[in-house]
Amino acid sequence: MEAIIMCGMPAVGKTTVAKIVAEELGLNVVGGGDILKELALERGYRAVGDDWWDTPDGMEFLKTRESSDFDRQVDGRLLKKVESGDVVITSYTLPWLSERGTKVWLSGSSLSRAERMASRDGTSLASCIAIIGKRDEENFKLYKKLYGIEFGRDLAPFQLVVGTDGISAPHVALQVLDYIAALGS
Repeated sequence: MEAIIMCGMPAVGKTTVAKIVAEELGLNVVGGGDILKELALERGYRAVGDDWWDTPDGMEFLKTRESSDFDRQVDGRLLKKVESGDVVITSYTLPWLSERGTKVWLSGSSLSRAERMASRDGTSLASCIAIIGKRDEENFKLYKKLYGIEFGRDLAPFQLVVGTDGISAPHVALQVLDYIAALGS
């Protein structure tokens, strides 16, 4: 089976949906963020927990990675996984960097993503709105600079776009699984 690549803005539900899809198909999940966290740990950051990116330490690492090759290292490792197939990958950049894989964009409004983050992390909605805005801006700038990607704006690489606002992760995953099944028939 070709790799399935899940993409979308921060806190849209990529990891949750990827885990459901992977479990249903008997595949492993590999996250670009997990590999990036490994690199952060190697450099002395305390990169633990799903919400680490939203902590001051995580935000600081996001700034330092702008002047490093961390993202290119992550993408190189993930490209090898795409070539092997039989995996579900969450990545911000692979849909633009690889010709292979089934590419899925999960779409969600800033407000719904902030609500998801607040619920997940047990933080205030107001702080999550600010974090979402900052992460969206930083990601756009970073991927534009690194690869010329219009992250969040250019959806041309995607075979499937699924809205997540007001839709449960299992229902979103079902839409993805239905699409995958239709490809196989």
